[in-house]
Amino acid sequence: MEHRGELHVETHDGSVPHIPVMLAEVLEALRPKIGETVVDGTFGAGSYSRAILSRGANLVAIDRDPDAFAEADRTARAFPDRMTAVNGRFGELADLVADRVPGGLVDGVVLDIGVSSMQLDQAERGFSFAKDGPLDMRMGGHGPTAADVVNRMKPGDLARVFSFLGEERHAGRAARAIEARRGERPFERTLDFAGVVGKAVGRAPGDRIDPATRVFQALRIFVNDELGELARALVGAERVLKPGGRLVVVSFHSLEDRIVKRFLRDRSEAPSASRHMPDVPAKALTFEARNRALAAGEAECAGNPRARSAKLRFGTRTAEPPRDAADPLDFAALPSLAALPFSGA
Repeated sequence: MEHRGELHVETHDGSVPHIPVMLAEVLEALRPKIGETVVDGTFGAGSYSRAILSRGANLVAIDRDPDAFAEADRTARAFPDRMTAVNGRFGELADLVADRVPGGLVDGVVLDIGVSSMQLDQAERGFSFAKDGPLDMRMGGHGPTAADVVNRMKPGDLARVFSFLGEERHAGRAARAIEARRGERPFERTLDFAGVVGKAVGRAPGDRIDPATRVFQALRIFVNDELGELARALVGAERVLKPGGRLVVVSFHSLEDRIVKRFLRDRSEAPSASRHMPDVPAKALTFEARNRALAAGEAECAGNPRARSAKLRFGTRTAEPPRDAADPLDFAALPSLAALPFSGA
């Protein structure tokens, strides 16, 4: 989705301008050309997609959010016969491309990770507590809602989710407050939930963000399996990129960036040999990549606060065959969302 941000800092009216983050840097790394095919795995409001199409490339645009497709239709009409819009998860990127691109190989993949400003601005989606709305947070509209999670999950499991995915120092305190309140009545609305969590967590001196922010972030990531989707998308990109194809990822959260960093390092660097360890067969190096992430420039950060946490990493596909399968991050043991009973549609 376009315009992701690590932490959503609420404005007085809840609005967030739709400004593409690091667009110039994305295009420089992606280098779309006439006749090439690029996958935008996170279409959102379509800013990256329109810029790619304007360079003459063909596009496969993927988004799990049905609300993104009104803009996708407008973009497709503006670039006849050069754009295919797909309602699906970018974790399924390889299969979605195989069904729509002859030969199943493309010249570029771009991913912009996280929640979109459009979703944050829609109170009925439940992603933000700037305005009251149902405690939902589902990007695709299916499966357990955030309300299902906070009303049904064990307090210890909630604390693990808040601590790992939100990096909330007072995760246990928040989970205990949730348990106590839901015993009286279930959580249904965003402002109600934010009030209980914010009171339990408290605002640290000098902290400008709302004290409920990190818990909201953790719930959103958990409900949508965002880290798992990213890991699967990276492996999928490895499968669909031609030799010389470019993978470009913009992330806003330290956990997301860690996954991308570890994936590209694993795929582009041979492990250091040690005389104290047995020889290990060398794995194919499937990408060429730089080790350092790019950050947004000072001017962009001044005009768009969300750009301050953005990190861009990219790699170029080699001619080596893709690895069989690998999880680029050893995830902490988190509760299973699939096992949670839920009431949603």
